[in-house]
Amino acid sequence: MNIRQEFEQREYEYLSQYATKSAESRGRQAEEEQCTIRTDFQRDRDRIVHSKAFRRLMHKTQVFLAPEGDHYRTRLTHTIEVSQIARTIARGAGLNEDLAEAIAMGHDLGHTPFGHSGEAVLAEIYPGGFRHNVQSLRVVDVLESGSTRRGMNLTMEVRDGIVNHTGSVVPMTPEGQIVKVSDRIAYINHDIDDAIRSGIITIDDLPKESIAILGDTHKKRIDTLVRDMIENTIGRPTAQLSDEKMEAMNDLRTFMFKNVYHNSRVKRVEDINKVKEIVEFLYSYYLENHDELPRELLAMRDEFSIEELVKDHVAGMTDRYALNTYEELTKNFKRFI
Repeated sequence: MNIRQEFEQREYEYLSQYATKSAESRGRQAEEEQCTIRTDFQRDRDRIVHSKAFRRLMHKTQVFLAPEGDHYRTRLTHTIEVSQIARTIARGAGLNEDLAEAIAMGHDLGHTPFGHSGEAVLAEIYPGGFRHNVQSLRVVDVLESGSTRRGMNLTMEVRDGIVNHTGSVVPMTPEGQIVKVSDRIAYINHDIDDAIRSGIITIDDLPKESIAILGDTHKKRIDTLVRDMIENTIGRPTAQLSDEKMEAMNDLRTFMFKNVYHNSRVKRVEDINKVKEIVEFLYSYYLENHDELPRELLAMRDEFSIEELVKDHVAGMTDRYALNTYEELTKNFKRFI
């Protein structure tokens, strides 16, 4: 028995009967030899963490565009927080921590530069629309290719958790369901933290009924939600919060959309207009000059439309790369005018 098989055996001995067992994975898109040390879900996590798309998350906006300060969340720090919350819940509920971690690490790989503002622009101009969760699946299935394979060739369970971490579809595994809720726990609470730090809101502005239920500090709210999730998941085939805690969290989310996400001080009109100008320009430029796309994308011209490959390129950019590319291209245009 090798090390991987020992890990797989321990899952049967120590995890809940409802946990997704590594040895029972529905498999990968293409068969490959298993690792002798890592389970399939551990291997998926490692592939995600070592990918270029994962590294780029450190330079992608979470909420605040070009924040002044070093302590605001990025897409990478958000991902790490989601992973930490999901792992804690999975461990407490006796579910597969490795699977939850893999899904969490990959759930936002498809996010555009400039956060949801950039996503909204691509959704308008790309035929068929744009959703970051669908793009995250495309990243792991197609765009992040190894030397001998197309995409990361992840397991079905991880792929399902990534694409269904947002939206109306419930992930097939309880670990995927944990990540779906952990994502919301993380972003609502860390966005409150960032908004208070920036002076956009104060703790006294938050809905009093929600705060009374969840807690009056960042730490208390996350602790309350994590404990509630564990208590309502142990011994059950699905993972969920209690109705009371879910309602309180959703009330906080509604408050954040009204007072932070759509706040004119956070998303100033000139900033949103600039994002729109940059993303639209880059998309149009590469449509007209698609020979300037990266070599690995040009190699796929026979399989995918130019529109899709341009969308892939623009969506994969970091905030600073998109801005620098825009400035360089527009500067060059001005020289010829």
